[in-house]
Amino acid sequence: MTSAPPELNHTFTDADLDALLAYGTVVSYADGDELSREGTRNVDALVVLEGQIDIHLPTTDGERRVGWMERGQFAGDITLVTGQATLVNVRASGASKVLRISHADFQRLLVEDSHLSDIFVRVLTARRAWAKARNLNSIVLIGSAFDRQLFALRDLMTKHNVPHCWLDPERDAVGVRILAGRALDPSALPVAIVGDHTPLVQPSVADVSMLLGLDSVADDSHVDLVVVGAGPAGLACAVYAASEGLSVIVVDSKGPGGQAGTSSKIENYLGFPMGISGRELAERATVQAQKFGALFASPATVESVAPTGSHYCVRLADGRAFDSRAVVVASGADYRRLPIEGLEGYEGRGIYYGATAMEAQLCARSKVCVVGAGNSAGQGAVFLSETCEEVHVLYRRADIRETMSEYLVRRLESTPNIHLHPQTEIEGFEEVGGRLAGVQLKGDGAAQGHLATPFVFLFIGAAPCTDWVPDAAARDRRGFLLTGVDLESDALAESGWPLDRAPSRFETSIPRFYAVGDVRSGGVKRVASAVGEGSGVIADVHRAIAEA
Repeated sequence: MTSAPPELNHTFTDADLDALLAYGTVVSYADGDELSREGTRNVDALVVLEGQIDIHLPTTDGERRVGWMERGQFAGDITLVTGQATLVNVRASGASKVLRISHADFQRLLVEDSHLSDIFVRVLTARRAWAKARNLNSIVLIGSAFDRQLFALRDLMTKHNVPHCWLDPERDAVGVRILAGRALDPSALPVAIVGDHTPLVQPSVADVSMLLGLDSVADDSHVDLVVVGAGPAGLACAVYAASEGLSVIVVDSKGPGGQAGTSSKIENYLGFPMGISGRELAERATVQAQKFGALFASPATVESVAPTGSHYCVRLADGRAFDSRAVVVASGADYRRLPIEGLEGYEGRGIYYGATAMEAQLCARSKVCVVGAGNSAGQGAVFLSETCEEVHVLYRRADIRETMSEYLVRRLESTPNIHLHPQTEIEGFEEVGGRLAGVQLKGDGAAQGHLATPFVFLFIGAAPCTDWVPDAAARDRRGFLLTGVDLESDALAESGWPLDRAPSRFETSIPRFYAVGDVRSGGVKRVASAVGEGSGVIADVHRAIAEA
């Protein structure tokens, strides 16, 4: 395969090929025959038995050959596992014989054969990472850095690990040339160009998600478990449930990762001495869950959950409904908004709730403001300091060590372009030409009374995402869900708890309706804790389903 690193390809032995034959069908092709087309969902796995097949990537400058496969080698990237739309065209180069393995049989292979599964997942994952690093993109987004709709589209691509290129026509001549070459109106942005498809003008997140096949969960699906939320707790829940034979649908309103997905570097998670980004952790966990057969409905929002006999009906805002024997709430908590008039108008175009590579690209060489005193704020500030001129950290407390890990505090204090402002809050925003230009400050630490910056990152407290949760689920005074021993007899009586047994450790006041991670009252708000709860709840789910 081209001159790519060796980890991006693998040549199966004859013994491996014999084992693979049990999962597919051998098909002969003539020179130029198309085996797979860009935009197709649930594509077949293609293993070459004789001859050669070529991989072509559609780009804004025409189709480009990016690789080829010979005997014992296979085509594709991680979309073989996820079922999302493939981003390449595959054609025979000369007379060829290919083993075609359908998506359903490929999913079966991943579970049944550990040796072959490891090879496929390792290589497919490496190919996607290499394509992103080398900017081998068939998807181009064109729009302003201060366009909220463009930010939402980029956020969608990032959370779903889709390679893409962003061009800002205000500072990139290539973007201007592409718009002119396709007769696209520069005033009607953003524009999404996906392979050979007609460009999407001012598309919604749902439009792009549908085109890329990011969510293909069918209406009226019947499963053992619906997990609401794809942060560390929800992803761990999906991995363990699916690997133990339960059918699983994971629903998330944005994309895998949750709050942890916005962390640029998690350094205190067990087993990663050099740290790991929240995005990478989420990507790995998502592939792991999909390898075992878990399905993802995202971006999708749960509207309601209602009992239907011994099952639950989980209804989405888009009209779909799933029947499930149990539900796990792993919807986490959102960072709180500042109670300042006009804040919503700057969200996604100056005000952000995560500091990842995407946001860092927007504010490179600028002065930025980070609000918060928790670990997420500290991680964000350190990450932004690598590319930003100055990073100003604002927090209400007198001592940031009360809420932030010591290793992060010391890093903040030793980084010359990070400036700490204790007992300081934002009082208002300043605007120039319709864009955020600065913030007005108040408090004992506000020496100047204002800070000139077009970028503000908010990491202030958290509110549980439980608007959709039935009222019968007991909550604490802050709205987090009570579970297990934290449920008092009065709360159980009020909810109408119908069983002779007490709720299990992660069970709410509704039978077979569980809460794990940050949404649960008493949660530790750490990735390791969330993963532990998400994996631990599955034993309780198994027992409850068996009893029902």
